[in-house]
Amino acid sequence: MRLHPIDGDDARAVLEALPAALDGARPLALGFTPASDDEVPDGTAAVIATSGSSGVPKKVILSAAALTASGTATAERIGSGRWTLALPAGYVAGLQVLARSLLAGTDPILLEGKLTPTALVDAAGQGGEYISLVPAQVATLIDAADDPDVLAALRAHRAILVGGQALSDSIRIRAMELRVPLVHTYGSSETSGGCVYNGIPLDGVRVGQVDGELRISGPMLATGYLGDPALTDRIFTTDEQGERWYRTGDRGFILDGEVEVHGRLDNVIVSGGINISLDRVERIVRTVPGLEQAVVLGMPDERWGESSVIFAPVPEGGDGRWMLDEARTRVEAGIGRHARPVQLQGGELPMLASGKPDRETLHRRIHEVPPPPA
Repeated sequence: MRLHPIDGDDARAVLEALPAALDGARPLALGFTPASDDEVPDGTAAVIATSGSSGVPKKVILSAAALTASGTATAERIGSGRWTLALPAGYVAGLQVLARSLLAGTDPILLEGKLTPTALVDAAGQGGEYISLVPAQVATLIDAADDPDVLAALRAHRAILVGGQALSDSIRIRAMELRVPLVHTYGSSETSGGCVYNGIPLDGVRVGQVDGELRISGPMLATGYLGDPALTDRIFTTDEQGERWYRTGDRGFILDGEVEVHGRLDNVIVSGGINISLDRVERIVRTVPGLEQAVVLGMPDERWGESSVIFAPVPEGGDGRWMLDEARTRVEAGIGRHARPVQLQGGELPMLASGKPDRETLHRRIHEVPPPPA
């Protein structure tokens, strides 16, 4: 089947094209222009361009059956009603808002422009019952909850889904104190969006753990990656019982049936819902005079979930402020504004016997974790 490109930033255009896509008759290409020889399997609903867990662009093939299974399982878990779209329709979370709306037989509320507290109040006034957000949006709304209208709008929702990256404990606790119905979701484009809600897999979803890596099975798994069968075979595996699994690349555990996620196995952070390869950031930072030996690591960020910090032995007399500003400028030009480091910490770098920087020691400095006993 041939793909039909559509502007993922045009929510109304995606909504109008989605019924034919969910029927498997007219698969959509979201976020990219397909090549003339791109072909997808019968039953494909959409192919979504995503930065992926490695920060390298991938094109995820989602079948109509997978999107429908995800939307149906979500409705069974949290209920069905009117959704508000506050995320780009070209990404899986936004696309699922529209798909869930179609499955529920309701008209979604399409926000014009950026989500603001006022926009949320307006949406709630139009009967919005469900919304999907990233933590930065949640933080903005919680910060504005001193306004009784904003608080009432938050509480008027039956569920506010939040995903894209970890939600900070302070925001989670504040939401609980305000009785805001947050539902923390875990998933990816490869799972048709969130498939674990508040640590509990949706019906039909199985989560396993192999060598510290979380793996997911269920009817909402993607078909694979467009034009990359080798990557498809590496990320989607089939066990001896014939069950298909998605290798998430995330470190985690399953305790008493509840999934706990402990970050990426690779060197990637998720900031504001966007995957950022710290290797790419580091390579650019090291082009700045004086930062040739810099190490870039991820750190918790109250608003964005995660951000990055530069560690470097700033030369005597060096202008650390200029170095940070120059690094941020170059990273923005090379990757994007979302990837800019937020701090520069000077001082000698701890080194391993191999001569490489001791990243584990630096991680402990960030997280204030004491070293293990000798």
